Amino acid sequence: MPRRYWLLKSDPETFGWPDLLAAPGRTTVWDGVRNYQARKSLRDDARVGDGVLFSHSQRERAVVGTAEITRAGYPDPTQFDRQHPGFDPESSRDAPRWFAIEIRAERALGRPVTLDDLRVAPALADFALLKRGNRLSVMPVTRAQYDAVVRLGRI
Repeated sequence: MPRRYWLLKSDPETFGWPDLLAAPGRTTVWDGVRNYQARKSLRDDARVGDGVLFSHSQRERAVVGTAEITRAGYPDPTQFDRQHPGFDPESSRDAPRWFAIEIRAERALGRPVTLDDLRVAPALADFALLKRGNRLSVMPVTRAQYDAVVRLGRI
């Protein structure tokens, strides 16, 4: 099957690119996603080897690096942890509601690719991230969009 591509957004104050680089093996669990559309992508579509654009949300709002999925969708352990903000009392181990993946950092972009950079790139005219009201933390991107963002991130 051909490689797929994704954009994953994270609040850098919670977990940013430097945190991924500092993680053991530059790998982390991508957990805590509580949106049904994003869940479907994690549960059904994301595969080992898929490419990832790692994007900061909130104030910084820029794609800062690339990563690779190293473990496909599996039940998000935070949904079962009563001490975790993502705890879901309606979810059970027999019928988990939420899913996680694991990613490994590949490389930092030479410069952050901001939303303004993305908006003026003709190759990204239909980029889902730029659509009004799109707040998903996990979204598919095409190979052409992935390549365009990486090109914009080169110095």
